[in-house]
Amino acid sequence: MATLLRGVLRPLRAFPSRPRPAADAPLRATSHGAGLLYPEHIPTSPLQKALLAAGSAGMALYDPYRHDMVAVLGETTGCRTLKVLRDQMRRDPEGAQILQERPRISLSTLDLGKLRSLPEGSLGREYLRFLDVNRVSPDTRAPTRFVDDEELAYVIQRYREVHDMLHTLLGMPTNILGEIVVKWFEAVQTGLPMCLLGALFGPIQLSAQSLQALVSKLIPWAVQNARRAPCVLNLYYERRWEQPLKALRQELSITEPPVHVQGPA
Repeated sequence: MATLLRGVLRPLRAFPSRPRPAADAPLRATSHGAGLLYPEHIPTSPLQKALLAAGSAGMALYDPYRHDMVAVLGETTGCRTLKVLRDQMRRDPEGAQILQERPRISLSTLDLGKLRSLPEGSLGREYLRFLDVNRVSPDTRAPTRFVDDEELAYVIQRYREVHDMLHTLLGMPTNILGEIVVKWFEAVQTGLPMCLLGALFGPIQLSAQSLQALVSKLIPWAVQNARRAPCVLNLYYERRWEQPLKALRQELSITEPPVHVQGPA
């Protein structure tokens, strides 16, 4: 699989290197030369996308923590689904505002001092706690490259950047079991092929005990909550930092998980 991906990506390296945009820079339709729709855009043919999808799927299944491969898979297989998500956002007042203003979530846009000063139990404080406990950073999200529409490129970028917010909302850590539960929620909510793939094949790596808890309790809970909740891409999280997490869960009809999923020590 690695050889396949290298073969597909080799001709793409002919594109001149471009400075990586600031993480807080909104994706906007503009001319960047060489047919590029946004700074990190790499134009690809349908055949190249198909080969990239096949190779990245294999690598992602082999190692679910290869977020770069998961990102490529999402971009090369999710065009139709991204259009559906984009249309859902356009029809929602809060979602439409997000599409208009293009907020980004990164260390350069987050006011960490302000988040730490928020009351216990607020969304911002709990999100920051999630980042600290799980030793993760919003800056690890890969930039969009293979989506041939700048607005859809923003939609999938937004999905990536609110992924940790979903962990916070669902009370799930970043271990394999927690990631699979979030993937089931995302699969039902978004319909993105990469989420479906992760939800279906991720459990292969689980122990028998974790698999039993997942199948009997956590998957039904995640599916039920995902069906009941409105589209989580329509939430302007950056304007809800002070909202109590419990109140936000009630607003979204998200209930407490039936099983405690142990996170990092």
